[in-house]
Amino acid sequence: MIQALTRALCLLAAVTTTTLPAMADQVRRAQTLVALETRALSRTQSSHLKSLVTPIPASAIMGAGRIRYDRAWLTTQPIARGGAEWECLAEALYFEARGETVKGLFAVAEVIMNRVSSPRFPSSVCGVVNQGTGRKYACQFTYTCDGHPENIHEPASWARVGKVAKVMLSGAPRPLTKGATYYHTNAVRPKWSSAFTRTASIGDHLFYHNPR
Repeated sequence: MIQALTRALCLLAAVTTTTLPAMADQVRRAQTLVALETRALSRTQSSHLKSLVTPIPASAIMGAGRIRYDRAWLTTQPIARGGAEWECLAEALYFEARGETVKGLFAVAEVIMNRVSSPRFPSSVCGVVNQGTGRKYACQFTYTCDGHPENIHEPASWARVGKVAKVMLSGAPRPLTKGATYYHTNAVRPKWSSAFTRTASIGDHLFYHNPR
């Protein structure tokens, strides 16, 4: 890329030297800077260059093993914002589990992320959350097909679930539900629950994965 830039600068210098002396001088200065940068890069170890373009893992950002599933820890996390995937996950947590403990929120988020990782389900958060939406009560997440509008009226709860969504999308570990891809509240007992393997009971929810 640097060689291509150098050739382009040389061509531009040839065209402009006779017509635009001032611009040609600027081009020569740019050529000098490119030469200096090329020399510096040639002396830099490849391992260092690789480190500059390699994403930092979530464990390094948050501290390996330092996620605490409590309100105090979550309060220390920055206000979260994000794109479509973050919004889909935050909405699912808000409408499905905003009354849960922090640990309960992370557990529900794990199920969604586990589905994204599973070939049995869509490969994106929004695809997982909206699977089956369009037919009343035939969707995977009831709030998306119950006929009620999804209005967010609790800013504090929204901020809370947004932080959880951000942490999970950053690649946080998923140790709570032991690979669960299903859950339901303690208030119901769906027929499928007897055929699946229960992996955890956290807050108001029971968690399961498909039979092996």
